[in-house]
Amino acid sequence: MQRHNLVRTILLLLMMVFMTSISYSQKGVPLSSKSKKAIKYYENATRFYDARNNLLCIEELHKAVDEDPEFIEAYFLMAAVYNDLRKKEDAIVAYQKAIAIKEDFYPGALFALGNLQLSIGRYEDAGINYQKYLELDQGSPVNLKAAKKALKIIDFAMYQLAHPVPFNLINMGSNVNSENDEYLPAITADEQTLVITVCRQRDDHTIGQGNKLEEDFYISHKVNGVWSKAENMGPPLNTHGNEGAQCISPDGQNIYFTACNRDDGYGSCDIYYTHKIGNAWTIPVNLGETVNTSKWESQPSISSDGKTLYFTSARDGGKGGMDIWKTILNEEGKWSVPVNLGDSINTIFDEVSPFIHPDNQTLYFSSDGRLGMGGKDIYYSRKNVKGEWGRPVNIGYPINTYADEINLVVNAKGDLAYFSSNKPGGMGRLDLYSFELYPEARPLAVNYMKGKVYDSETNRNLEARFELINLENGEMVMQSKSNALSGEFLVCLPVDKNYALNISKEGYLFYSENFSMEGNHSEMKPFLKDLPLKPIKVGASVVLKNIFFETDQFNLKPESKVELNKLMTFLMQNPRMKIEISGHTDNVGTEKYNLTLSDNRAKSVFDYLIANGVVSTRLTYKGYGWSKPIESNDTESGRANNRRTEFKVVAN
Repeated sequence: MQRHNLVRTILLLLMMVFMTSISYSQKGVPLSSKSKKAIKYYENATRFYDARNNLLCIEELHKAVDEDPEFIEAYFLMAAVYNDLRKKEDAIVAYQKAIAIKEDFYPGALFALGNLQLSIGRYEDAGINYQKYLELDQGSPVNLKAAKKALKIIDFAMYQLAHPVPFNLINMGSNVNSENDEYLPAITADEQTLVITVCRQRDDHTIGQGNKLEEDFYISHKVNGVWSKAENMGPPLNTHGNEGAQCISPDGQNIYFTACNRDDGYGSCDIYYTHKIGNAWTIPVNLGETVNTSKWESQPSISSDGKTLYFTSARDGGKGGMDIWKTILNEEGKWSVPVNLGDSINTIFDEVSPFIHPDNQTLYFSSDGRLGMGGKDIYYSRKNVKGEWGRPVNIGYPINTYADEINLVVNAKGDLAYFSSNKPGGMGRLDLYSFELYPEARPLAVNYMKGKVYDSETNRNLEARFELINLENGEMVMQSKSNALSGEFLVCLPVDKNYALNISKEGYLFYSENFSMEGNHSEMKPFLKDLPLKPIKVGASVVLKNIFFETDQFNLKPESKVELNKLMTFLMQNPRMKIEISGHTDNVGTEKYNLTLSDNRAKSVFDYLIANGVVSTRLTYKGYGWSKPIESNDTESGRANNRRTEFKVVAN
């Protein structure tokens, strides 16, 4: 599928100009020069150009214009060659000299000159030349339309220049950056692990004799607030080919990345997956032909719940050249047929480098299909209550410039962004930088809980299942597992909602936790807690932290259903188990009052379970009032923890 980009028309225009000038001499149409010597140099230059010898071509062209400074075609060809050599300033000068001699000699030159000036941020000069081109009204309909669009881009860019957003790049230092190119940052939610792509010099093992460079993954860990020296991640992630365009899951347990032209691939570039066990990574696996096609798939970004993968693809059925797509992991562990994000995100141009923030509501990406500064700009879009993506917003200047800006990632808290830049003063051509993200462009802040799961009796680390559920609507926010060897876990907790967290493993009582995150926008402290799971045996008990009652009442609040349904599932998985449901209170009020209240609350849970199919002979209930506190009643937090509902195994 053809890519569309205003600036990409430059080469085509320059070649058209060059071919026009060649046709004059071939058809007997006289060139603008009357100097035989100058024409001879010019003809020599065209032969060198056909042979792809740009340096000798330039030498001959300079001889031609030295002989005849009014030689228009020589300047046109000179502009084309300088553009091939990526010397845009020299190409602009060549065009200006040709146009100064005869402005309407080739009207398309004004358009090509405007394109060149726009591509390096010379907005006012570009606007003048686009306007002249439109006034001549001699171009093709496509180019005239492109010139009108370019004027809109210039108006937008000039406004952005006059209204810059706060932006202060901070180099991430010599432990992360080097004389090599460092780019494509990926960071965990706790900001303790950074995975980057490094382009380094090839070695004797590099695949492909024509490859002068090789891309590998490097990793750095934050130790006492300082990033450690980035180290090559080695096999099985890195091979002697190229690996890049990676994302790491917020909990640091999974990496999705891009590799091209592998034996198990389906096309030019495919997306692969690897999982962390202990401190080692599994052999990467191709995501398969549902996600990968014969076309280009790359730049994956995984949601914090681990269920939705966003990526860039040139596959058929898109809106333009490169589009952003998503695929969803189903209950069987298979990825769904990818869905295009649609007109709200994608255009007929290119959309690339998606990054879904851990809030699962804010998407950052790059596009050259919307009003911007020229080239690819960074945009962000927020999901509404219906799950639809809102109108993308340009993140602003000077984050965006006339160059291509891509590969932005934002920390979980939402106040710090990371990307690569080749700004002067770095340690290599491309270095990694961080900067404070201004408030309007920030996502919803995300806190996290971090720790490890272990057996309460043997202290053995456990691989356990995590479920984070929105208490308001019962929707699953996240599902994951702790590390199979280390037991480590990290769970993202977006603010403004209340959550139930359940941790379960076969043969163990489940663990219940409650997080009230509403209004939690200030300085956020992560929840650091190791979780002991109790083996199932008679006498073992669990506090049900997501059973809720109104003050001094015993009617179950609707959000209690999440925990109650979890308890029902647990009983179904253990059909021989019998439990006692117990109610407990603090010491506020009389002993008799609290005993009655706790008994009624325990009975409410009992009645709910019976009404939903649990056999009554498996259940008993009892209220204990304030007789069994687990903390002191001298503090509000202690009293809150003493007001609780538990269940205890009485038979198994």
